[in-house]
Amino acid sequence: MSYCMSRTITGEFDAVEARVRAALAAQGFGVVTEIDMQATLRAKIGAEIDRHVILGACNPGFAHRALQVEPEIGLLLPCNVVIRAAADGIVVDVIDPQMMTDLAQSPQMQAIADEVGEKLSAALASV
Repeated sequence: MSYCMSRTITGEFDAVEARVRAALAAQGFGVVTEIDMQATLRAKIGAEIDRHVILGACNPGFAHRALQVEPEIGLLLPCNVVIRAAADGIVVDVIDPQMMTDLAQSPQMQAIADEVGEKLSAALASV
């Protein structure tokens, strides 16, 4: 099973990032964490990489439902969305929430993962 859904987009990094944020918001997700991997790796170990941002996207309703089913699922929250520069464009990777069902193995978590997957897929498709 793949652990992500991906799409490569032509355009400027900042513009693609803005579109990703808007698409997530349209599906009810807010960005609760943000990691600039390029800046972090440069500052911590002097490594140079292309632009690479990790957004922690959270839909509070889904997060609450998932935590009610399985409190340990918080280890996999929020849903990570990666925006990274590549030779052929800007790659947007979105976590596949079906991973949670592989770990949790509960029918309630499967239903939540299905709904979250639909929302994240819709966001990715609209970027």
